[in-house]
Amino acid sequence: MDLKENPVQEALERRILHGLACEWEVAIWILPPELRMLMKRPLFRLGNMKKALGSWTAHKREICLNRNFVLHCPWDSVREVLRHETAHQLSQILAGGLDSAPHGPVFQKACQLLRADSRASGFYERLREHSDPAAQEDKILLRVQKLMALAQSSNRHEAEAAMQKAHELTARHNIDLISRNMPRDFVSVFPCPPALRHFREDYMLAMLVEDFYFVQGIWVPAYVLEKGKMGRALEISGTAQNVKLAAYVWDFVRHFTQRQWQDYSRGKNLNRYRKSDFAVGILRGFRSRLESGKSPKTNAADSRALVKMEDPLLHRYMKYRYPHTSRVRAKPLRHDPDVMDDGVRIGEKLVISKGITGQGESGKYLSEP
Repeated sequence: MDLKENPVQEALERRILHGLACEWEVAIWILPPELRMLMKRPLFRLGNMKKALGSWTAHKREICLNRNFVLHCPWDSVREVLRHETAHQLSQILAGGLDSAPHGPVFQKACQLLRADSRASGFYERLREHSDPAAQEDKILLRVQKLMALAQSSNRHEAEAAMQKAHELTARHNIDLISRNMPRDFVSVFPCPPALRHFREDYMLAMLVEDFYFVQGIWVPAYVLEKGKMGRALEISGTAQNVKLAAYVWDFVRHFTQRQWQDYSRGKNLNRYRKSDFAVGILRGFRSRLESGKSPKTNAADSRALVKMEDPLLHRYMKYRYPHTSRVRAKPLRHDPDVMDDGVRIGEKLVISKGITGQGESGKYLSEP
């Protein structure tokens, strides 16, 4: 297809190329100043590759990414492949301009310096496609899926009991792994696309998935493709199974809140600030339920164990991936207590179940293996 005959795709690809250049600048900022000064911005190109997801061509100083991959995959996956190819560029500098083994020790050192994934090339298996039915963690996730399916029951008590059992199963499994200091790998993904602006409920939801789903999150610079500018995205990190579940919950709660707001605000003159009040109320109600919920076999303290249990290996991974972080305090905003209280009452009845939205960024995370 000739891009000149498709101006819409041509404009999209121009934004993508601009985004790659912006993300490259962000990626190299982690390097020591003496190395960063040696990194010259390459040319960026999209190509019709059959197998590889990206390539670095030294004599052209060019990074080429697979057009089909870039057009059809989430931006966090694109960023990972870009960093992989940037590591190839850096490895040439580390080797003094000489050719080295494509994925040898020098390249591995470059990946470490850039916090790049050395696997992000060729048939790179992205998290959304990862599943190993024989793995113990995936067996646990499958059991959680089945419990979430039961949580769709029209019987309120059955639905609540199924959701509670799913949380207890997740907590027990992860607490066992942490207490025994079992070796485990961690991954990082965006549960939703980057945006120029995030609202109060986004930050509260990020804290909720951190506190209850054994992941850690951080807001990172990321390119907003629709706007053609750098914005921010939440990146959550943890084991593949925990990240899948946390991303699904993120997506589920956002869709649930949007549907509830449409019903609640119908016929009322409520602005965007009241929508945030309502959403924050739902999250507060849901959090209080998760903190106090218990089943006949579990006391409240056990149900809250996952809030208190920290994973030292995940903490170490986060320190490696994000060596320079800062905290920003949000200014307190006025809110409508009545609207927020109405949201709290709805959130206290929220049950996370499987397969209700049928769409969304993370809905596919819990697809059947």
